Amino acid sequence: MAGLGAAALLAAYRSRELSPVDLMQAVLAQAGRREAELHALCAVDADAALAAARASEARWRAGSALALDGIPVTLKENIAVPGAANRAGTAATPGDARFDFEAPPAARLREAGAIAWARTTMPDYGMLSSGLSSLHAEPARNPWDLRMTPGGSSAGAAAAAAAGYGPLHLGTDIGGSIRLPAGWCGLVGLKPSHGRVPIKPGYAGRVAGPLARSVEDAALMLAALARPDARDPTQLPPGAVLPRPLELRGLRIGLLLDAGWGEAVRPEVEAAIVGAARAFEQAGAGVEPLAAFTTPEMADGIDRFWRMRSWLDISALQPGRRDKVLAYIRDWVAPAAGYDGGTVFRGYSQMQALREAANTACEPFDFVLSPVSPMPAYPAHLASPLHDPARPFEHIAFTLPANMSEQPALAINAGYTDAGLPIGLQIVGRRFDDAGVLALGAAWERLRPAQRRWPV
Repeated sequence: MAGLGAAALLAAYRSRELSPVDLMQAVLAQAGRREAELHALCAVDADAALAAARASEARWRAGSALALDGIPVTLKENIAVPGAANRAGTAATPGDARFDFEAPPAARLREAGAIAWARTTMPDYGMLSSGLSSLHAEPARNPWDLRMTPGGSSAGAAAAAAAGYGPLHLGTDIGGSIRLPAGWCGLVGLKPSHGRVPIKPGYAGRVAGPLARSVEDAALMLAALARPDARDPTQLPPGAVLPRPLELRGLRIGLLLDAGWGEAVRPEVEAAIVGAARAFEQAGAGVEPLAAFTTPEMADGIDRFWRMRSWLDISALQPGRRDKVLAYIRDWVAPAAGYDGGTVFRGYSQMQALREAANTACEPFDFVLSPVSPMPAYPAHLASPLHDPARPFEHIAFTLPANMSEQPALAINAGYTDAGLPIGLQIVGRRFDDAGVLALGAAWERLRPAQRRWPV
């Protein structure tokens, strides 16, 4: 029962085959079975969740159910909810730090009747693509192989989704933090167009979005999230977000296999992505190679700007707290102490350079296909695939551009390595065409071979 999708659960509630209380009890039991080895959750309020489930059950019986009424959802630990711990995944934050406001995504899910029953783990400040954290004793693990990371920074969210902790999970993404764990855990993860899902606090490239097991569920969650909130000055006007009608015949699809920088794509990953492209081609779409459009200069500039941002945050801490930040993060930010204003400004300017390059390169195409990451999941105790703070972002070359360009980008499973690890396919659309990337993702679900059983 805990592994059922949101759409199926809503239908079962409507027909009274299941109740929100039944489902919430099943989800809590599933988390209880797996959590000791997955380390996906940092907070659970079972009593409040069951009370919310009983209230939802009453609304269903009264015929006044809301859009996601009684559907369990987890929130990444950096999503503000009044009174929730505000630790940012790091031991450097005081233990009594609490949020005093409700972030727009949390508010939209609550208003839709979803039950936010747990908060999911992330690395220090959300700055890693694994779950490695100075706050949490063990990093989150990948349910497909417990030796491996689920990815990050939405690490716990992805582990929970793949292991059947309910159907819907909220993550955030500033360089791939929804799509990387979705790709490494066989999930659907959407980085929406910037502004599609209002968020607070906001930042260049930062979005919130769904992780789920199907495009249908991700779309249902997005429909609830993509409602207006004036607290985000970058919010988009209301627009269509559910998958739109899409005829594959005649589509022009770009195939990007060389990002222009970063790690080389592993052969197993390339074979899976090329296989997906060929399937779309056989269904009538035109597929053309897309040359690399990002450069090492762009990546290095953004890296330097992010280092300075984080160095300022960490430098503001008291020395005793500063020392509690994960050593890898401290080593990564350390060079920023010597940056001058020109270095930081030139780094900041590379965000606009990448934005222009990505939109220009993608404009001739309806969609662009690429790997989510050059490699499959890596060991859980590494901060990044290379575990080298001097080269921290070699694995995000395919995901970073869409954050800067503000395009919607969907991660979805393309296949599996010989070792049984999922391989993520990324579908990038034109700006604002969230409905389109979801529609092409749904088409891929119909075209791809049968998926393996979830590692519940």
